Amino acid sequence: MPRRKGAPEVNAGSMADIAFLLLIFFLVTTTIETDAGLDRMLPPFEPPTEEPPVIKQKNIFTVSINRNGQLLVEEKLMELTDLRKAATAFLENGGDGTCTYCKGKKDPNSSDNPVKAIISLKNDRETKYSTYITVQNELVGAYNDLRNREAQARYGRDFTDMESEYLNPETPTAVRDDLKEKVKKIQDLFPQKLSEAETSGNN
Repeated sequence: MPRRKGAPEVNAGSMADIAFLLLIFFLVTTTIETDAGLDRMLPPFEPPTEEPPVIKQKNIFTVSINRNGQLLVEEKLMELTDLRKAATAFLENGGDGTCTYCKGKKDPNSSDNPVKAIISLKNDRETKYSTYITVQNELVGAYNDLRNREAQARYGRDFTDMESEYLNPETPTAVRDDLKEKVKKIQDLFPQKLSEAETSGNN
């Protein structure tokens, strides 16, 4: 019987050369992405030349939330349901008589006018986030209530609707141009000066 030949051998002598050529190919053709920063020239540091303006304590409405979620307004306990009313009364107090559109009590011990009035919100490190947001919403609501009132008196519609339409990119340019001046006018009457004080409590 004829002798059967074995399986033909594969010449693997050039496999190393092929692998090396493939490695070079991928190294040359592969694009390596690199993070690119923003190229900005920072202005030189200049110490302030003017002293910060002195703010009277009566123009600051302090609101604090302790670790138990209790509300302290001007260092007195207050229910959340009464906060918006108290903030509104402070903002439009008009103590110095310069605010012709304010309907406040003109208490000399409270804010002089809405432009000078500042609401300072402070919370404890252990304050619940939901409580903090609820309190902040009530304070912003006080601003919006006053702005809506003035917008209705001057333009016959709520400020919040006007602002929403003005900020909508789909609003026609002509309409936005008309709303821009009106929105700014109402914002200037009751500027939102809501300051978040440094958080208190232990680390």
